[in-house]
Amino acid sequence: MSVQLVTAKIADVELKEDKPSDGAPLVSAAMAEPDNNSAAPPLSQAIKGLPASAMKRSEPAQRPREVGEGAGSPEGAVSEAPRTVKKIQFADQKREFNKRPTKIGRRSLSRSISQSSTDSYSSAASYTDSSDDETSPRDKQQKNSKGSSDFCVKNIKQAEFGRREIEIAEQEMPALMALRKRAQGEKPLAGAKIVGCTHITAQTAVLIETLGALGAQCRWAACNIYSTLNEVAAALAESGFPVFSWKGESEDDFWWCIDRCVNVEGWQPNMILDDGGDLTHWIYKKYPNMFKKIKGIVEESVTGVHRLYQLSKAGKLCVPAMNVNDSVTKQKFDNLYCCRESILDGLKRTTDMMFGGKQVVVCGYGEVGKGCCAALKAMGSIVYVTEIDPICALQACMDGFRLVKLNEVIRQVDIVITCTGNKNVVTREHLDRMKNGCIVCNMGHSNTEIDVASLRTPELTWERVRSQVDHVIWPDGKRIVLLAEGRLLNLSCSTVPTFVLSITATTQALALIELYNAPEGRYKQDVYLLPKKMDEYVASLHLPTFDAHLTELSDEQAKYLGLNKNGPFKPNYYRY
Repeated sequence: MSVQLVTAKIADVELKEDKPSDGAPLVSAAMAEPDNNSAAPPLSQAIKGLPASAMKRSEPAQRPREVGEGAGSPEGAVSEAPRTVKKIQFADQKREFNKRPTKIGRRSLSRSISQSSTDSYSSAASYTDSSDDETSPRDKQQKNSKGSSDFCVKNIKQAEFGRREIEIAEQEMPALMALRKRAQGEKPLAGAKIVGCTHITAQTAVLIETLGALGAQCRWAACNIYSTLNEVAAALAESGFPVFSWKGESEDDFWWCIDRCVNVEGWQPNMILDDGGDLTHWIYKKYPNMFKKIKGIVEESVTGVHRLYQLSKAGKLCVPAMNVNDSVTKQKFDNLYCCRESILDGLKRTTDMMFGGKQVVVCGYGEVGKGCCAALKAMGSIVYVTEIDPICALQACMDGFRLVKLNEVIRQVDIVITCTGNKNVVTREHLDRMKNGCIVCNMGHSNTEIDVASLRTPELTWERVRSQVDHVIWPDGKRIVLLAEGRLLNLSCSTVPTFVLSITATTQALALIELYNAPEGRYKQDVYLLPKKMDEYVASLHLPTFDAHLTELSDEQAKYLGLNKNGPFKPNYYRY
């Protein structure tokens, strides 16, 4: 490549080399462990006698620029020319930016789009031996340092890296660590055999290890085929927890992993911790006798809770279940505040787009929708909302958003986000009418909100752009950008704030303790809400992180309000 610089009169041209300076080393400051000492009451006091009526990553290190011989910035060498003309010859960098990796592992063009999307650009990719991509974890024979092979993960050798991520997560999960410290002496889950199906991340690992410290035996699978952190799964397996999960599972792998957790000779689970209802559904359908022996189910998602209420209404729910999803700490913190941050993170990582001035339609104005809308509005986006509930619709209007039907804006919007928990919210008809370059993603738990199956037709071309990002191309050249194949955006394409997950995980742990230790007859074969007292206890465990100081009622004030000085402070019907 050459550039000719023409000048009228040039006496001399002097080129000086710019020498790149050495970069300063990266320094990781140790994170101080938060003070977990809290004014909250001991665990045994906090949950004693609760009435049933109260219920309801990272890019590889950047390669330094190749400096041409005798070149600085820009790289190049100088050749002589007439006084009025100077030629500066730039060295050919010979870089092929679009060249695909030559080693594609187990992937091939004949495989489905779902199976070809197993690559990860998260931090786990840095830890994975390239040869691991060629063999399914189901076909590997792996053992941890203790000689156990009762697990199935991508690569057990990643355990050391996963352990570091878990230790970092512990620093941002003060309540769960406080619960572990306070209750491990009592062992409130001694004898509990918990089978779990959640996202397997560093934060979930802290929960699983806390349950183990409280006396429980745990077996775990993932509730999402894309959200597993391979190194964290390896760390759990190395610590002795039977984990069956890896990032990029096929549908068949997904159900195989759940069955390996459940179907174990000589091991009968007595508690279920579920996220989405797939584990509960699998045991109910495949192992009905096992299902009848379960003491309790804890469910944290809209989808899973909906399934439980369906079973209860049909008279088929033979065990008590705890609806964690509708607890205040889950709704307000995990759903609202978490999604308010993670929606932007997921979109930025996958599309590198600027939000200012973009037109966005958010389908659903529940707590997740509220969080997404607030974040996008703050970034300067023009936000529309679709909603079926007139109360949520009125909230959207009062918050300054225009309420529309999806058909009214589908041709003009730049981004479509679903967060309803429903199915076929975005249909093939909507997808056909979208403008070129429209981004389509889902923030609900299930992958049923966007009709992705309708896009797998011969006339449409799928083009993988990067991990979890597909261009679906129409015959006329129009393309839409589909993220995570319609699955949960934030946990598939980015991360979620650890502190918020501490709130959810602590709520799950307390719900398990309550159901497992409840006297016979307290809970019938039905779905219950989390006790208000337990919600308040979870919140109190997190307040010391902010150096927050609660005001205490005087005896006279408590009597005037008709409250116990230690709570609960709000009736069950109160809406926060």
